[in-house]
Amino acid sequence: MSELIFVYGALRKGASNDWRMKEARWLGPAEVAGTLVKIDWYPGLVLGDGGLVKGEVYEVGPDLLKELDEFEGIGLEDDRNGEYQRIRVEVQLDGESEEVWIYEWLKGIEGYPVVASGDWLEQEA
Repeated sequence: MSELIFVYGALRKGASNDWRMKEARWLGPAEVAGTLVKIDWYPGLVLGDGGLVKGEVYEVGPDLLKELDEFEGIGLEDDRNGEYQRIRVEVQLDGESEEVWIYEWLKGIEGYPVVASGDWLEQEA
């Protein structure tokens, strides 16, 4: 069974890890309410008021979803453990509200530079 996932950083088209999405079906650009922060070479998204974060929605199968969970450190006992959680949220895709999976940053925005544009690809440029 396929799932929809919103990606906003290194997994987006043209970003450093976009190759991980080669087996996914791109559905289009989307936005979600939240704040985007720069953690290191990758971003974190804290959901809620603050602004709009730009990203993309993909349709993925269960095997790719598991690989993405591992990439994001979900369920792993390493230094990434506890950085992200995968939760379902509403995003705006083609002017419609769509429920998708998203990786939310769990360590807040304090001490991290905010990406004011909400667009990681603009930040990297």
